[in-house]
Amino acid sequence: MTAEKDAVKKAAKKAAPAKRTAPAKKAAPAKKTAAAQKTAAAQKAAPAQKAASAKKAAPAKKQASAKAGKRAPAKAGKQTPAKRQAPARTPAVAPKKASAAVKGVAPAKTVAAKPPRGESRTALVRRARRINRELAEVYPYAHPELDFENPFQLVVATVLSAQTTDLRVNQTTPALFAKYPAPEDLAAANPEEVEEILRPTGFFRAKTKSVIGLSKALVEDFGGEVPGRLEDLVKLPGVGRKTAFVVLGNAFGRPGITVDTHFQRLVRRWQWTEETDPDKIEAAVGALFPKSDWTDLSHHVIWHGRRICHARKPACGACPIAPLCPAYGEGETDPEKAKKLLKYEKGGFPGQRLNPPRAYLDAGGKAAPPLGSG
Repeated sequence: MTAEKDAVKKAAKKAAPAKRTAPAKKAAPAKKTAAAQKTAAAQKAAPAQKAASAKKAAPAKKQASAKAGKRAPAKAGKQTPAKRQAPARTPAVAPKKASAAVKGVAPAKTVAAKPPRGESRTALVRRARRINRELAEVYPYAHPELDFENPFQLVVATVLSAQTTDLRVNQTTPALFAKYPAPEDLAAANPEEVEEILRPTGFFRAKTKSVIGLSKALVEDFGGEVPGRLEDLVKLPGVGRKTAFVVLGNAFGRPGITVDTHFQRLVRRWQWTEETDPDKIEAAVGALFPKSDWTDLSHHVIWHGRRICHARKPACGACPIAPLCPAYGEGETDPEKAKKLLKYEKGGFPGQRLNPPRAYLDAGGKAAPPLGSG
């Protein structure tokens, strides 16, 4: 029994350290776990810190790129303004005139570059009539620039003036009317003989057909007389509204607006209308003036277009209505250079009529030379 007890005690003593060691072994893994947790936390914290630093770096990059973006347009801006400023020109200043309604500022001659864009209807009417009054003072002797002695000669001469100058017509019609003085004579004429006379005017075959045709119509439908009504005139071969108004206004004293190429060009430059169709131009401009002014208005505008306000090189620097013109500056603005562009009596040259009115000659105008005189 004693031996057995001793054996049990020895076994207990051996087991005791084993029990103590066991917890130590368990504790060790616990410590390892704590360290692992710290490591894991550190690993988690590291990406978090990286993310935070990345977020902080992102705005910094954005700010840097924003600054770079601001700098980039600045560089582009230096180049763009140069391109934009290149076409911009300093507006030319229209010469001051005592009678001008508004102190002349370059392009608009009334206000600014193109003030009529915001112009009221009343202001447009006043400006248009002011221009006509100014031109009446400049061209008090304005008249039709075709030589004629009666309505028949005027209607024929006007038909012949298509696609040529009034001067060339005036140099050609003396021979025509000397041989065919009345509608009856021209109606019975030999076309080939008429063509030979009209050859200098250009398109002589078509013009021969028109003048012989209208002469026949006058004889057959109107007793050899030129009618004094628009609706009758436009029925004649070769006669349109423009020709009809020339005849009505200058042979019968009935007001009419003559919309030729000069008239069309100038009324658009002056911004009286934006229309391009002759009939619409006639209606638009006619509404700005009393009917009694229409014929003289046509003369004033056409004379100004032929002498000063040319199609390609208007003499802006010598223009008497510069303070009223929205298109001032389109042509030569230097007064000395502009004077060299003036034509006919304004430039000291002969006019277009071989037999001009006395008022024209008294104003310094010169008669045109006959055909073949050089």
